[in-house]
Amino acid sequence: MNMTQLEENFAIPGVLEFRTAESGLIYAEITTPQATATVYLHGAHLTHWQPVGHKPVLFTSRRSEFVPGKAIRGGVPMIFPWFGARHDGKPGPSHGFARTQEWTLAFAAVAGEDVHLTFTLGPTELSRSLGYDRFQLAFLLTIGRTLTMQLTVGNEAETPLVFEEALHTYYAVGNIHETRITGLEDTHYLDKMENQQEKVQEGSITIIGPTDRVYLNTAATCVVHDAAGGREISVEKTNSNTTVVWNPWESGAAKLADMEPEEWRGFVAVETVNSAVNAVTLAPGASHTMRTVVMVEEVAG
Repeated sequence: MNMTQLEENFAIPGVLEFRTAESGLIYAEITTPQATATVYLHGAHLTHWQPVGHKPVLFTSRRSEFVPGKAIRGGVPMIFPWFGARHDGKPGPSHGFARTQEWTLAFAAVAGEDVHLTFTLGPTELSRSLGYDRFQLAFLLTIGRTLTMQLTVGNEAETPLVFEEALHTYYAVGNIHETRITGLEDTHYLDKMENQQEKVQEGSITIIGPTDRVYLNTAATCVVHDAAGGREISVEKTNSNTTVVWNPWESGAAKLADMEPEEWRGFVAVETVNSAVNAVTLAPGASHTMRTVVMVEEVAG
């Protein structure tokens, strides 16, 4: 869909407008009485959400490469149909193909003070080359004082579709050293920094080094306590049974070409996921919807 078609079919003056980045990627700018946001058609990638009266809630790296075929670093990367390395052992790009494909904007409207957007993705040349040719994705965004993200997967094949999925959300924090995450106490997790060793979370999560944890069999709401930022970010989810918590720390960030050396101090990823033992097996003709609702609240220092 080109810029002219987007403007004719979906633009809402003063609320929803479309821009083209220097690289040629098209993105939508949303302005409501309650929030501002930016969404790229590339990956249906939300890179900015800021409720009025708050600092930006999402982190996006200053070194992000906004170019076709490459994932954007930060915001909310769309992970499908596998998380990390391909789950069936066959070759394929890390975290699947959805985050680097051009999605279609299928619906846009204002309801009250919120903007509702629906992006869709079907089989592409890349997905077919990887063996995925009978699926449909729909990503619904509700942008306002709260943020709702809803990913629906439909199986159009005559055989079951096994997949992993994630909304790989990067939350901006004032200082990672003064950040903790609650909601996953006593939950079993795989520690990817220690050869997938299974552990149990004791107390709240604090980030004191490279962190990559896959919390299994949990539908719990998490809260990011951003002490330096003077706020709490609540992450509520539905039909997600995995939560991933990630921060590369200094050592990991140094290996990422699309992240400034010090940017690891300013975010933590708390991801809404179905992965590993929580991978989804979808019957022919069936659909599955995973949803997350994000809210931010200022707190006294």
